[in-house]
Amino acid sequence: MSSTYGTLFKIATFGESHGAAIGVIIDGCPAGLEVDTQFIQSELDRRKPGQSRITTQRREKDEFQVLSGIFEGKTEGTPISLVIWNEDQRSKDYSHISQQFRPSHADYTYQQKYGVRDYRGGGRSSARETAARVAAGALAKLLLKQQGVSIQAYVSQVGKLKLEIPYQQLELAKAEENAVRCPDPELAQQMFDYIDETRKQGDSIGGIVSCVITGAPAGWGEPVFDKLHAELGKAMLSINAVKGFEYGSGFAGVELHGSEHNDEFYIEPGNETGRVRTRTNHSGGIQGGISNGEDIYFRVAFKPVATIMQDQDSVDVNGDPVVVSGKGRHDPCVVPRAVPIVEAMAALVLADFYLRNKVAKV
Repeated sequence: MSSTYGTLFKIATFGESHGAAIGVIIDGCPAGLEVDTQFIQSELDRRKPGQSRITTQRREKDEFQVLSGIFEGKTEGTPISLVIWNEDQRSKDYSHISQQFRPSHADYTYQQKYGVRDYRGGGRSSARETAARVAAGALAKLLLKQQGVSIQAYVSQVGKLKLEIPYQQLELAKAEENAVRCPDPELAQQMFDYIDETRKQGDSIGGIVSCVITGAPAGWGEPVFDKLHAELGKAMLSINAVKGFEYGSGFAGVELHGSEHNDEFYIEPGNETGRVRTRTNHSGGIQGGISNGEDIYFRVAFKPVATIMQDQDSVDVNGDPVVVSGKGRHDPCVVPRAVPIVEAMAALVLADFYLRNKVAKV
């Protein structure tokens, strides 16, 4: 089972949803980076369960512990190991599906691939594994901050409720002022009410997380197989429940002619370095697989959470028909808690390309 990601800035996550702990080993982080442990904890707090009535009511503090790689507040250049102990497992909530396959879960595919599966909350297939990614991503954010790179994600759609305002006209920081993490307060309340009503019906709903990366210089990424947008897509599609990824103009770009879609270059006035800019940004800050210095922006689609509090038809391990009853504690909509996960995975991609770019030329 592959649990590693990255080329130079590499991570390996470990642990299961109902095991003793989850955690991450980070290899390749440069020495001398000042580690703000309060910032790392604040990122974990953004992802942790039990934040409001529209999230899972599992109660986990998600407090992390440093096991290695950090000394006197700075990275040593050695592998960094972070662990988060599980405290609120209710494995009995899953005993009824030990021999059953939940619809749209990884139960059947894990069983077919490995011949064994951890049915307690899904084991490694649980979204709880993403807490380890958020911890590693927070460290990557600290590294990127030194380079002037900032990453801000937000909820732009829940069901059919869409945020129609371009991100340039929004105060994205307002996304952290409400439980849904939508920067439009009025729409955020509508989304909250919709998610809450869906929860009361024992159902779930999907949504979209948008992300904007500012400050990334031109030149990050690789031109052939490891294109920047390809790696961002791979990173996002590795997140639980993700069904789609698009950057820049995305699918809407097919409706434009080349004369409309091309991003014309110009030299930024008053810039002594003669910085090259583009008048539009249909490319989403990436051209030829390499960043061009403009904002990088993309969108990530999340499906409705598979576990619902309704009976569903399925089969068991013997192939016999069964009715699966929804139990346990689950998010009726995953996107509010997915925002820091999207940011973390984006940070891991960019931190890796930052280090790779340092050896691209003399």
